[in-house]
Amino acid sequence: MANAVEFRNISKSYRRRTVLDGVNLTIEKGDFAVIYGLPAAGKSVLMRLLMGLEKPTQGEIRLRGSDASRMEPGERNIGYVPQSFALYPHLTVYDNIAYPLKMKRVQANQIRSIVTEAAQLLKIEGLLEKRPDQISGGQKQRVAIARGIVKQTDIYILDDPLAGLDFKLREQLVDDLKQLQERFGSTFIYTTSDPLETMSLAKHVAVLDGGRIVEHGTPEQLYASPAHVSTMRLLGFPPANVLEASWYEKDGRPWCKTALFEFPVQWEKGEGGLPGKTGEGFIGFRPESIEISAEERDGLIRFPCRFALREDLGGEEIVYIESGSTVLTMVVRHDERETLANVANVKHALIDPSNLYIFDRRDGRRIGKGAAYVVN
Repeated sequence: MANAVEFRNISKSYRRRTVLDGVNLTIEKGDFAVIYGLPAAGKSVLMRLLMGLEKPTQGEIRLRGSDASRMEPGERNIGYVPQSFALYPHLTVYDNIAYPLKMKRVQANQIRSIVTEAAQLLKIEGLLEKRPDQISGGQKQRVAIARGIVKQTDIYILDDPLAGLDFKLREQLVDDLKQLQERFGSTFIYTTSDPLETMSLAKHVAVLDGGRIVEHGTPEQLYASPAHVSTMRLLGFPPANVLEASWYEKDGRPWCKTALFEFPVQWEKGEGGLPGKTGEGFIGFRPESIEISAEERDGLIRFPCRFALREDLGGEEIVYIESGSTVLTMVVRHDERETLANVANVKHALIDPSNLYIFDRRDGRRIGKGAAYVVN
């Protein structure tokens, strides 16, 4: 069975500016794939290349197992939902949704059936006779999604379609998009710079940073065990803590040091073998990995800190603590009453070294993690 989409060593440059640099990614049929990265990471450019609106500077795109380089945009048969609503203001909601079908000269009775079904799926059947200036922003986005899915194809691109909507509307549309994809069984390729959307929607995530796909896998894999420092930094809310670090040998075994603490290292053997006896890089750890405690505990790193700020999110609180000039983020659930009661009086923090990931400065790849202390 051919894959839905393959990007093979795709690069794209505009004059002297390189936007995409050797992108390699395979998206399987029926996947809900999210391409995740910061704004201006090149996500929309990659989608324009896939649709045939632009040509890559280098590389090959394969679509349903075939080379797409000679396919015109209309021959690629891809549904598209843009970031902007891009609705025709003089047309009704019905005619906006029906427009792609009319361009394909679909019969009128078929158009009505397809548009009605799409409107029911997106819960906008009561808006079909209204114009865009008579409906809300969230309703406009539902119209744009309906117009994209009436193409009735096996591949849909959704290019950051929820950007600019308020949180509640985004939450509702995330649920609707998941149900649509499951109902259609089609391949959805979704781009976003929102980590919550990424974790909620994706079956597989590709992290785009510096013009490259630095890592891809399931959301659970990438969150729990990131293989690249960019994934550590970008994926998750609140963001992970990432510190400058260096490593060295002590008593014949590797140790890693930051401005706050040091710990023994467990290296991961990569293609280039084990790291040298000394080097520089980063360590990363999730906010939920930090605890506060007045007591030491065997096997855990303990370092001094003080309370700086707290943000109540309802079911949990984000707590900012300072250690020297470094600010760290931790998460405390509301059911952890004892911790919440003591958080303003925090003097020390604890962290399990096995939750510390070590990344090489040269290429950002993970090369190890903290080793458990051996208690003699």
